[in-house]
Amino acid sequence: MTFKAVIFDLDGTLLDTLQDLLNTLNTVLEQHNYPLHTIDECQFLVGQGMSELIRKALPEGVGTPQTINRLLTEFLAHYADNWKIHSRPYPGIKALLDMISRKGLKMAILSNKADHFTRLCAEQLLKEWTFDVVMGHHSGIAHKPDPAGALLVARMLGEEPASILYVGDSGIDMLTATRAGMFPLGVLWGFRPENELLEYGAKALVRHPDDIINMLNKST
Repeated sequence: MTFKAVIFDLDGTLLDTLQDLLNTLNTVLEQHNYPLHTIDECQFLVGQGMSELIRKALPEGVGTPQTINRLLTEFLAHYADNWKIHSRPYPGIKALLDMISRKGLKMAILSNKADHFTRLCAEQLLKEWTFDVVMGHHSGIAHKPDPAGALLVARMLGEEPASILYVGDSGIDMLTATRAGMFPLGVLWGFRPENELLEYGAKALVRHPDDIINMLNKST
């Protein structure tokens, strides 16, 4: 298969952002005397957007819309000052993005993270590379696994979905890619386990960014 573009998920795929997300989450929960979470637990809370992160982190029966909205406002305010303390690209990402750039393939980021923070991450933690599209969650586009965002990115790239390699670390990403008619590639260095990626449609799995380099070298 020949790929003309690559769409990346952000958190858990390009960037390890989990510690900063967890620290912000626990800061907000602690202020309201709610139970805190471990980093292992946090891996299964993230991925569906920040509002859903708050809902899933709260004890059962506590997450009313009013409570979620209040805590989300506090979360966003704290995260704005603490989003890049520990967050960094995963080992091997630099070489992968360098290779994609050299080959002249189009590349994009599509995240369930709020659009503002998605763009900040790209601009400050991935500033060495030019992405054709950077898109986080914003009004008018449903969260993944709804394929609308992925299909919009494909149109912005000017490529057919079938020619796009979609790279992500969660079942949500695999389902998004499948629904959009893209090739779902699951990464095993992120937040979710192998069985989840396979269950939701991953056509291939990789353990290191070098594996994607090899895959693209064979396909282009």
